[in-house]
Amino acid sequence: MGSIKGVILAGGLGARMLPVTKVTNKHLLPVYDKPMVFYPIQTMINAGIDEILLVTGGQHAGDFLQLLGDGRDLGVRKLQYTYQKGEGGIADALRLAEDFADGGRICVVLGDNIIQKNIRRAASDFAAQPRGAKILLKEVPDAERFGVAEVNGDRVVRIVEKPSRPATNLAVIGIYLYDAYVFEVIKTLKPSGRGELEITDVNNAYIRQGTLTYQVLDGWWSDAGTFDSLLRAGGLVRDQGANLVD
Repeated sequence: MGSIKGVILAGGLGARMLPVTKVTNKHLLPVYDKPMVFYPIQTMINAGIDEILLVTGGQHAGDFLQLLGDGRDLGVRKLQYTYQKGEGGIADALRLAEDFADGGRICVVLGDNIIQKNIRRAASDFAAQPRGAKILLKEVPDAERFGVAEVNGDRVVRIVEKPSRPATNLAVIGIYLYDAYVFEVIKTLKPSGRGELEITDVNNAYIRQGTLTYQVLDGWWSDAGTFDSLLRAGGLVRDQGANLVD
């Protein structure tokens, strides 16, 4: 597999989880028996990605350094950190990884996304793509809460953000694989109605280029960015395990 670097996005202010996040970053909260950020790191390691940039922000950024250090205890060969001011959205946070990527390919995982199994095949298939991007999809019962993908063969033809009547039940999860073109796309984005640079706009740019592929994730997936999903994720980890390599 060609070299892919990892970017974990663990910024934001965690406003939906106040008052807990008044004293810590959301991504440091426990999911069953480990801090939340351990899970996306393990997702990277299981995919053979051991050079990682952690993007964080807020008042508790230094806590990541205290917890993770140089990352070697978790199997990370090289761990770097960068700081996002405010909340500009996922694409705004990703913009900070351009120098780290150094013209190469990256795997981006949102810091609150936890999976049961692994993304080794997706990463390997992406490394074999001549160019473009790959997203991970998961069938969900409540697709209207997510970006929803419409597919044709091995290509994604459209992503609609939080549709009232989803055309499919395929949600776009918070794991993305991009070539260096992603940073050119981000430079052209305008803030959405939420005042953020949206990752859906990035993915739709690759759709227009005809180079966005996908894989449907095997096993369960959960975010942990609300109290309910945090509780659900902890129960799934306890009962079924997470980041399984088989």
